[in-house]
Amino acid sequence: MAIRLTEQPSLYDHLEKKSVAELLRDINNEDKKVPLAIEAVLPDIEKLVCAIETQIRAGGRFFWLGAGTGGKLGVLDVLEVPNTYGVDPEIWQAVLAGGNENLVLDLEEAEDDVDEGWVTLRDKHHITPKDIVVGISASGCTPYVMAAMKACKENGIHCGSICNNPGSPISDYVDYPVEIVCGPEFITGSTRMKSGTSQKLICDMVSTTIMCRLGRVEGNRMVQANLINNKVVDRLTRTMVERNPQLSYEFCEETIRKTGGLKKAEEYLKAQGVI
Repeated sequence: MAIRLTEQPSLYDHLEKKSVAELLRDINNEDKKVPLAIEAVLPDIEKLVCAIETQIRAGGRFFWLGAGTGGKLGVLDVLEVPNTYGVDPEIWQAVLAGGNENLVLDLEEAEDDVDEGWVTLRDKHHITPKDIVVGISASGCTPYVMAAMKACKENGIHCGSICNNPGSPISDYVDYPVEIVCGPEFITGSTRMKSGTSQKLICDMVSTTIMCRLGRVEGNRMVQANLINNKVVDRLTRTMVERNPQLSYEFCEETIRKTGGLKKAEEYLKAQGVI
């Protein structure tokens, strides 16, 4: 196995002796490396996103799967996507080692369970070859994630991975590997830092790109967001007024609330001959 860069000693030392300003500057300097590392693998991310889009358009579902930081970031993405884009929660899901209900608990031992991931996919989510699963593992050799990806491949399930070491074992178990090489962490082995940052950015890139491709964004606006609070209603109302300047803010807001969303409001008004 190749050297695990995520476990190599930090490029910085004597951190306990540094000033606040020095620590912040050094952390920031390391964080600057993350977008460049992602840029280097954009073609691999593109292949992964295209595969996800293909599966979803064919009626399949998408799953993030992970343990620790990576798994929690997958859950965070899944918590936000349905409300932000009004997509069916069944389409965009996450599987976290130890269970999604334990998101706030520190169940690090769950990453060593080589059965739970696949069992959850098979028995709880009834995974099929129409679906696609992406495993997140900073090291690229997390037992929980690797075992699940291996089982997916053996059962004809499309799968990808996101990891932070070159030549990672998990890449051999998936169809669409993405290896973001950020180098040693600021705190040796603390993959919640640069590795986690890269994973969060890629989660955002993947879900945002897919939602744009599925028509959940028009222009640069979220046009199918759920009406979860007044802020979102106001945002959708202002968008509707911009798109239909002949209508008043009050009328647009009332129609959006009545119909349950911006797109539904516009479809309703078109059917009524108002717009």
